[in-house]
Amino acid sequence: MRCFACFNGGKQIRKEEERLASQEARAKAAEAAERRQEQFEQSAAGRAARAQISAAAKQSANSNKGEPALKWQMG
Repeated sequence: MRCFACFNGGKQIRKEEERLASQEARAKAAEAAERRQEQFEQSAAGRAARAQISAAAKQSANSNKGEPALKWQMG
């Protein structure tokens, strides 16, 4: 019976090690994604994308001008 107790303890230690390794891998992946995002934002494509999003936001804000989007005609 004592061997089974050791075996179960080993499973718990292994699970904890796997959990820590997984947590570390997620942290590294997040850091890498953040670096890629920063590189993209500094690139010409990133600046162009930001300008396009800004222009689209300005256009959608100015397109309504207080009039209803749908106009109904009673006829």
